[in-house]
Amino acid sequence: MKFVSWNIDSLNAALTSDSDRARLSRNVIETIKKENADIIAIQETKLPFDGMPDKIRLVLEDYFPDYKIEYVSSQPPAKKSYAGTMILYKNNLMAEASFPVIGAPDTMDSEGRLLTLETEKFYFVNVYTPNAGDGLKRLSERQVWDRLYADYLQKLDSSKPVIACGDFNVAHEEIDLANPDSNHMSAGFTDEERAGFSQLLGRGFVDSFRYLHGDVENVYSWWSQRIKTSKMNNSGWRIDYFIVSERIAGNVSKSEMIDSGERADHAPILLEIEL
Repeated sequence: MKFVSWNIDSLNAALTSDSDRARLSRNVIETIKKENADIIAIQETKLPFDGMPDKIRLVLEDYFPDYKIEYVSSQPPAKKSYAGTMILYKNNLMAEASFPVIGAPDTMDSEGRLLTLETEKFYFVNVYTPNAGDGLKRLSERQVWDRLYADYLQKLDSSKPVIACGDFNVAHEEIDLANPDSNHMSAGFTDEERAGFSQLLGRGFVDSFRYLHGDVENVYSWWSQRIKTSKMNNSGWRIDYFIVSERIAGNVSKSEMIDSGERADHAPILLEIEL
């Protein structure tokens, strides 16, 4: 089976705007479409909590006519049109969606950050992990999230294998970002966040990219939009992952980034696995 995951940074902006960035985003969508994946996970949809606007749904269905769509959006008391996740899956795939609440602090459970599909053979979990924020103001809450999320995946794994993907907002090891020395106190590379990811893997999960590629360097999934030369210079971070249950790691045949061209921010990632 083939899976794709991408933090799109606003479906509305990507699908309905005429900006240069929107055109670059639609080029990425065309690339994803050609992959013909069984399941596509999208993070940071930023859809309104009262439903997907028709103009967005129609464009999305035009790109992916053979897919069912499940999504969850941020809702009060969380901020509106914030975060949010979506899964598109082939019409012939029998699956049931759920929208987990894990007891996370602050408004994290209301931000649309978790979406799960249960199939006959596996669970598929799409996550948009909370960022520790400017000044690390949300770091303590993020640590609680990491623990509760690991608990959730481990519970699923006790029933059937798990494939979990998304924007985890952490570069796990120093080789997962271009400039580790200057970023140890930056959101996404603190000791606490890295430890949280290590603890997640320690619950019986495998980072599929590292499983296949070992200590390969200079491969990233995110480049800052604020620094115009970041993509050009490959000054990036690897913060998007496919992790899988240890017992199916040997079935992974491909785990890699999808070329997003000139577009900075997140690149899509791809997983192929025999199930």
